[in-house]
Amino acid sequence: VDVKSIFPFFFLLPQVLLLACAEDLECVPGFQQKVFYIEQPFEFTEDQAVLNLEFDDCKGNNKLNFEVSNPDFKVEHDGSLVALKNVSEVGRALFVHARSEHAEDMAEILIVGANEKHGALKEIFKTEGNLGIPRQKRAILATPILIPENQRPPFPRSVGKVISSEGTEGAKFRLSGRGVDQDPKGIFRINEISGDVSVTRTLDREAIANYELEVEVIDMSGKTVDGPVRLDISVIDQNDNRPMFKEGPYIGHVMEGSPTGTTVMRMTAFDADDSSTDNALLRYNILKQTPTKPSPNMFYIDPEKGDIVTVVSPVLLDRETMETPKYELVIEAKDMGGLDVGLTGTATATILIDDKNDHPPEFTKKEFQATVKEGVTGVIVNLTVGDRDDPATGAWRAVYTIINGNPGQSFEIHTNPQTNEGMLSVVKPLDYEISAFHTLLIKVENEDPLIPDIAYGPSSTATVQITVEDVNEGPVFHPNPMRVTKQENIPIGSVVLTVNATDPDTLQHQTIRYSVYKDPAGWLEINPTNGTIGTTAILDRESPYVQNNVYTALFLAIDSGNPPATGTGTLHITLEDVNDNVPSLYPTLAKVCDDAKDLRVVVLGASDKDLHPNTDPFKFELSKQSGPEKLWRITKLNNTHAQVILLQNLKKANYNIPISVTDSGKPPLTNTTELKLQVCSCKKSKMDCSATDALHISMTLILLSLFSLLCKSFP
Repeated sequence: VDVKSIFPFFFLLPQVLLLACAEDLECVPGFQQKVFYIEQPFEFTEDQAVLNLEFDDCKGNNKLNFEVSNPDFKVEHDGSLVALKNVSEVGRALFVHARSEHAEDMAEILIVGANEKHGALKEIFKTEGNLGIPRQKRAILATPILIPENQRPPFPRSVGKVISSEGTEGAKFRLSGRGVDQDPKGIFRINEISGDVSVTRTLDREAIANYELEVEVIDMSGKTVDGPVRLDISVIDQNDNRPMFKEGPYIGHVMEGSPTGTTVMRMTAFDADDSSTDNALLRYNILKQTPTKPSPNMFYIDPEKGDIVTVVSPVLLDRETMETPKYELVIEAKDMGGLDVGLTGTATATILIDDKNDHPPEFTKKEFQATVKEGVTGVIVNLTVGDRDDPATGAWRAVYTIINGNPGQSFEIHTNPQTNEGMLSVVKPLDYEISAFHTLLIKVENEDPLIPDIAYGPSSTATVQITVEDVNEGPVFHPNPMRVTKQENIPIGSVVLTVNATDPDTLQHQTIRYSVYKDPAGWLEINPTNGTIGTTAILDRESPYVQNNVYTALFLAIDSGNPPATGTGTLHITLEDVNDNVPSLYPTLAKVCDDAKDLRVVVLGASDKDLHPNTDPFKFELSKQSGPEKLWRITKLNNTHAQVILLQNLKKANYNIPISVTDSGKPPLTNTTELKLQVCSCKKSKMDCSATDALHISMTLILLSLFSLLCKSFP
């Protein structure tokens, strides 16, 4: 269908406008029509003209040259756009750049689908639309301006022209908006008289793609005469940005044995150019694969989507037969739809072949040997297995189980996490005399289950033959520890106990001798032949070597082996108490004021090292008092305490009060202790006892002097 035949007015519109205003328009350098709409044909035919472009630099078009954004097209000298070959896909737009000695310009050819024709025309005929159709009562014609980005100097460079059909005397054009008097300022300017619009520097579409300016006509006083009218300036994209991979690192995983066509990962690149043009139309390609075995083409990348998929059979995707489970692909993204003129960017995709449990672990041999001495625990043998799966996964890690030969649970097996070996250990000491040989059946599996079509075979079980070596074991006391109860203070030479020790080495017929190993108090001896323990000193329950009424000693039983083996026996003697300690009195010093009103001097307490019933209740008594008058008395307070009371105030002096205390043992024991009583002078709540000793000493000296004189008088 020919769009021109359906919408003839649309294609004649620029010419109609120019003819209508011919009397008022000057020659504008550049394309006389900058935007074209053509319907997408089934195919652009080689050497067939698509449309005619008209370029005029207003100075003869000397050295005019055309460049087309799509290399499959060219523009003839007469302005005809033709295809160089049969082309079915060209994208959404073509751009034609024209350059002569005096001017250059850009035209845009938009490719419209059949279902887009009405929408495209609707956009064209908007009020004050893109083609600059003036509103009613407006005399300003502001045609949209297209400027290629990255233009080279010199600047300023004329890019378009604004025309006013009303020639008001002294009127001027004024341009405003972003890029003129708003940031970024000074990019565009307009000749106030002629209306020529120029650009002052290189533009970057990726920074700003469109500028919406306003142009108006003002009089000499600055008052607006006409306008404002919108002037659209679009920056035409050039392919000046390479595709970039921004989301790296790119790492993908695929399970070994995966079906052909399994998607591994997606690579996506970014191009800062105009996404509606071929400048940002990307195509992907694999440039290099490392390593190249088992196939140099293990993977394929969808050129449009960037999906990487497997292309080899599941048999070749076998992790265990690969040189390495890691592949590196150099991926290229090229714009311009992948054409040779496109810019490229590359990235590396790392693909890891993940392991699945398709190989069961197998013992390196069917039977293992181990030797262990009786009575010893610990690892006795390491069982080795082979597994072709990935050592970093549960498909490789081994789990060992003893399935037969371990009824007493004397053995355990654990996995060495570094080597994957099975460490077989003795956890309960073995006895040669009970069994000199043991046979274990052990199986090995993986932490992860095997895949459905793989099963554990005979190589996943092994036998371990264990030989127990006989050693000279020390004699064993029965029981151990040994316990006996004896009364303290039993006579020296008394028998405490006869010990019993036997030799586990029943096949060797050895003799046993006994000796004392530890006897902290030195109270005991043992007969080396029959093991009878006797006393060599008095057993004292109150000794510091006795703890909680128990005395502990150690004895040795030594066999006749070569070398001899020793066993240790512990003896606990519980000592029963007898009344062999007199009670003691406390305190032994008391003070009282000579004018005290409270004559209760002191509370006395009694203690006894013996145990009940050889201790309290205690009996407190005063010894006989000298002199005609009794000076004090003692009163029992409870089973362990009594109180001394003065019967009258005494003069300042020291007094010794003999007090006897008797325990409740059978027979009872009595202890007499002197209580020293100091009678002190007390004034103003201060007790002065300093003179009492002096007075006591003075009286003693006087008595000694008198005794000496008497002795001299009677030779």
